Amino acid sequence: MDLIEELRPILADRLTLTLINRRQIGAADFDHRTGGAVLLNDAGRKKVVVAYQERKQEEIFHHGAQQKMPLGLVPHIQARLLARHLRGELAAYPPFLYK
Repeated sequence: MDLIEELRPILADRLTLTLINRRQIGAADFDHRTGGAVLLNDAGRKKVVVAYQERKQEEIFHHGAQQKMPLGLVPHIQARLLARHLRGELAAYPPFLYK
């Protein structure tokens, strides 16, 4: 979970804010349940999943790998870098920095 935490702002938070700011998701995409719970309904979930899949296809420059890649590949690359560090192949774990 610590590995994904460094990617949360770019993968989850930014996606959520974009969906809200562009009004791609709204009150109609949520259901209210007894006890005050609010849940994303099926239509809302579909919008989020489609937007997430599109977001993962966006090209970014990974400074650690020194190459362009789809954003969806970054968690895999970071996991591999962490594994190399744990095996002693890298002196330090290089965190992902989005610029």
